[in-house]
Amino acid sequence: MKRRNFIKLASTTTALGLMPFELKAMLKTIDLDIDCGDISNRKLVLVNLVGGNDGLNTTIPINAYDQYANLRPTLRIPNSGANGFIRLDGTLPENQQLGLHPALTGFKSLYDQGELRILQSVGYPSQNKSHFASKDIYSTGNDGNSWNNGKDSGWIGRFMENFYPEEVEEAYPLGVQIGNGKTELGFHGAEEHGLSINITGQDPAGFFTEISGLGGQAPTNIPNSHFGEELKYIIDVNNISNKYSKSISDAFNAGKNEVTYEDNNLSDQLKTVARLISGGLQSKVYMVSIGGFDTHNNQNQESGDVKGKHYELLNEVSTAIEAFMKDLNDQSLGEDVVGLTYSEFGRKAKENGNLGTDHGEIAPMFVFGKPVLGGVSGTNVDLSEATDDNNYQLETIQYDYRQTLTTLLQDFLGASDSVIDNTFFNHSINTSFIGDKIPKVIKSEFSIPKGCVKDILEQPGIDRRKDWFIYPNPFVDQISLNSLKEQPGLQYKLFSKSGSLITQGQKETANNSALIDLPKLATGLYFLQVESGGNTESHKIFKL
Repeated sequence: MKRRNFIKLASTTTALGLMPFELKAMLKTIDLDIDCGDISNRKLVLVNLVGGNDGLNTTIPINAYDQYANLRPTLRIPNSGANGFIRLDGTLPENQQLGLHPALTGFKSLYDQGELRILQSVGYPSQNKSHFASKDIYSTGNDGNSWNNGKDSGWIGRFMENFYPEEVEEAYPLGVQIGNGKTELGFHGAEEHGLSINITGQDPAGFFTEISGLGGQAPTNIPNSHFGEELKYIIDVNNISNKYSKSISDAFNAGKNEVTYEDNNLSDQLKTVARLISGGLQSKVYMVSIGGFDTHNNQNQESGDVKGKHYELLNEVSTAIEAFMKDLNDQSLGEDVVGLTYSEFGRKAKENGNLGTDHGEIAPMFVFGKPVLGGVSGTNVDLSEATDDNNYQLETIQYDYRQTLTTLLQDFLGASDSVIDNTFFNHSINTSFIGDKIPKVIKSEFSIPKGCVKDILEQPGIDRRKDWFIYPNPFVDQISLNSLKEQPGLQYKLFSKSGSLITQGQKETANNSALIDLPKLATGLYFLQVESGGNTESHKIFKL
């Protein structure tokens, strides 16, 4: 069985035990004249609107309302009456005057409190209108032109591996995923294909009780075969999962909710996230999701009636996020949390005749939280570009989604330039996103001075190209190396965290795989240097 397929199989188990490689924020002050404060507890909450949210009915361009109404004679949101759009902010310039969908009363409330920013026309350079491909592009940090920006790992995983490389001995997962039984590709790191815990469908206090079908006792006799390698991997995954389970259970039991949430799926997810944060769980990235946004039909209840599928979805998103932020603020936790909504693409400007809309390109993002500077970034969409010649698509991208994430990762979480470049880099045009951040997203009092964060780099002189998968990681006393390339053998060196050489050797491979025994090591972080085929690469590994 190929390693990639095995990981896919393992991710379908009841609780995902593929553990994070780095676990806790390490924010080092390098300029003693800068008051950096304590930012180690900051968290990012990602809200995935699965299916392709219709941005044009979510944020209506008031300055082009007649064009909008002509493109959507049955789906348009009225400009007056009980079901009319909510005027966002009369003080904005004309080309930013927006009407919110009438279901977004919670977003309007957050905006009026100065805790919501709308980013207009977000997308990526070469939009792919396949749900699967576009979701993978968003997860890996790509641009639709090629997979060179991240083909073997997700952007969240790369961020974790580069930003938290030394805090590896804590007993909690860095990422927590809820709301989708499939493992989010974005959490898969370059070093290890699993950097989150998925507690979907689980009692948070007992999610870890079933993971691999091994039952109460793991087998003690492991055969010396490929099957034995995979079996040992599952056993180690189970052991690591149990290690992290206590921190999640303790946080859930210690946490609380101070507000009443609506009785729906997304509210339940965010209610759990708030309770875990309240209970002191130090996980840094949370992901929740809500499906149903693929509104090819029944987007509205009927012609001229805005009630229907889209209304219900947006109402659930709006009320859940409003309650979530009130819950955190009431517990004095809101200053440490920023959230972001995103969808894999938008919808066409013209309705399809079935009370629905078809796959499009750009869509708005909503950034929310007490640290967020309320307002609107970008101008209203240009509806004149949506013509029969381009299949009524809105194509002009004002913000690359990677700009948004770069802004949050650096200005709110404190990532250095090198961490950002190892998370997102535009290989299509060979430029960094550092110089292209979006201004006025984070309030100045919450924005982190760049001098507060020390660059964390891999060992100098080591090629970043990775030919080898290392697993399990963390490990107990043995690691397996597997390559997708033909590899007759390899040489390896194991270094301590401080750089001292511990052991070295060479291995022949069988089916491009090799086993290395590493007994009697102390728990902690190590660096494994592997040389093969003229390439030298370094892997961070953790001994339980």
